[in-house]
Amino acid sequence: MSALKKHIIETFGFIEEEFGHIEGFFKPRSLAKGEYFLKEGQLVRQMGFVESGILREFLYLNGKEITKWFSTSGYFAVDLSGFLFEKTSKVNYQAITAVEMLTISKENFDQISGKVARWDTLEKMFLAKCFTVLENRVVSHLGLNAEERYLQLHSFNPQLFNQVPLNHLASMLGMTPETLSRIRNKQAKSIS
Repeated sequence: MSALKKHIIETFGFIEEEFGHIEGFFKPRSLAKGEYFLKEGQLVRQMGFVESGILREFLYLNGKEITKWFSTSGYFAVDLSGFLFEKTSKVNYQAITAVEMLTISKENFDQISGKVARWDTLEKMFLAKCFTVLENRVVSHLGLNAEERYLQLHSFNPQLFNQVPLNHLASMLGMTPETLSRIRNKQAKSIS
């Protein structure tokens, strides 16, 4: 079973027959390290699903690159408002490693309702999950200190700490690279 099929069935409650109706809408795409899936200012025409590799979502604020998220295997990559409302992207998605993904065009996404009778309900679940992830990130940034944010991300996705440059991780965690290094050293000493 592909990662996409497994994710859609387990997360959104599709049955295999429903997934079979839309499977052909998804097209494979490979990105080399450093290649962009989406750039700020481009019209958002595709949603991606990461099968393997790491995409970094980032934007520019006050002349600085700010990392918002890392899409790893099992995660979608999309500027959701740009995709749904056919607007230009406010973010960039760049491959940190080689990436294998499946993409769906906006035109094919809009055809799902004609293929899957329960799509209205399933789409609401998809959007609710997207907003829940965002809400949890906001709450963690507001309610946790730097070390707690580090520990939360490390327990959630430890592979990032071996594959992603520290300055990108620090940016996503809302801290300086120096603070991240101090926290990592402290954690390494406590394990020893």
